[in-house]
Amino acid sequence: MSTVVVVGAQWGDEGKGKVIDYLAGESEVVVRAQGGNNAGHTVVVKDQKYALRLIPSGILYPETINIIGNGVVFDPEGFLKEIETLEAQGVNTDNIKISDRAHVIFPYHKIIDALAEEARGGEKIGTTKNGIGPCYMDKVERSGIRICDMMDKDVFIEKVSKQIERKNVLIEKVYGGEKLDAQKIIDQYLEYAEKIRKYVTDTTVVLYDAIKAGKKVLFEGAQGALLDIDLGTYPYVTSSHPISGGFPVGAGVGPNMIEEVVGVVKAYTTRVGKGPFVTEQDNEVGDKIRVAGNEFGTVTGRPRRCGWFDAVMVKYASRINGVTAISIMLLDVLTGLEELKICTGYKLGDEIIEHFPASLKTLAKCEPVYETLPGWTEDITGCTTYEELPENARKYLERIEELVGAKVKIVSVGPKRSQTIVREKIFK
Repeated sequence: MSTVVVVGAQWGDEGKGKVIDYLAGESEVVVRAQGGNNAGHTVVVKDQKYALRLIPSGILYPETINIIGNGVVFDPEGFLKEIETLEAQGVNTDNIKISDRAHVIFPYHKIIDALAEEARGGEKIGTTKNGIGPCYMDKVERSGIRICDMMDKDVFIEKVSKQIERKNVLIEKVYGGEKLDAQKIIDQYLEYAEKIRKYVTDTTVVLYDAIKAGKKVLFEGAQGALLDIDLGTYPYVTSSHPISGGFPVGAGVGPNMIEEVVGVVKAYTTRVGKGPFVTEQDNEVGDKIRVAGNEFGTVTGRPRRCGWFDAVMVKYASRINGVTAISIMLLDVLTGLEELKICTGYKLGDEIIEHFPASLKTLAKCEPVYETLPGWTEDITGCTTYEELPENARKYLERIEELVGAKVKIVSVGPKRSQTIVREKIFK
């Protein structure tokens, strides 16, 4: 058995796509198990950029099986557009498996998402308005429609008709929106059903058989630990479980089938949307990091908030994920800064706390306790071994290891596959 989970250990956008792409080259199966096309990975191969939103990153390897698991909320329109884009780039998309248990996103989910966000006024969550949250709401309410329902025309028509009738009441009476045309949606989705039918299967069987056969399986995380619905900075979170514990449920395997957990972090910290951000640098330093790191959302294009590395937060993420290895991304972005700061604790009044608080009110009152390290000016984008990195860069990484309690096994010094330093192999 050889299974590896890759999770974001900050607020998402950590550069998981590159790590996943790198490890996918050694994998025989790659699995997505939560979220939807509100997440995005950007992978660069030979100067060609691939923006992946719903489809697993293993798609760039022709022999790799790519599973969209039961925990994913599936937007058929978005999926088919992504297929079209990848095929136009010369990518073979035959090896995709979609769980027949995955829940389906409909136009009313997106409309309700946008209307509800607007209704929040000054308390907006920062949703991408892709219908993710409302789809998960239907799932938990037990009124959702799954892929297996789409595959049965009679069942599908009956369920969708009832659901649209209910949603129209909400859209019109509560939010003042326009009534949806049920027949138009039914016709559209029946067409989608035929286009995706060849991909649909019981992915829990495919995955179980692959693991039992000793194949190398990569579980691909989306978003980040601090966006987890239970353990993140609630309510500024996503609607699913992007932590390692979400994979057994969202992929349909036992928790004992996960061997290694790689926590991916940037060499600094970023966040999209609202909520407390203890190490945020709303100043020249933050601006420099944002520009150097091209810190704008893959899916939304929104500028990300930037700040120093928060070891308190990453230590928390490491603990709740059971992280066994760290991958540090975008180390090259820090090149040229005279000094670097790492947050080692939070000052709350007269008290120093080292654990990440649940209350956002408490978190907003926290002030960072910084440790300052010297920076480096050498260009590191051509480094291929850990030893080639400047001494100050190595000291920075080693201090992060000490504070977080896990070894840095991968270091990224640029966007390309070749700009990846592997200190220790992940797949054994």
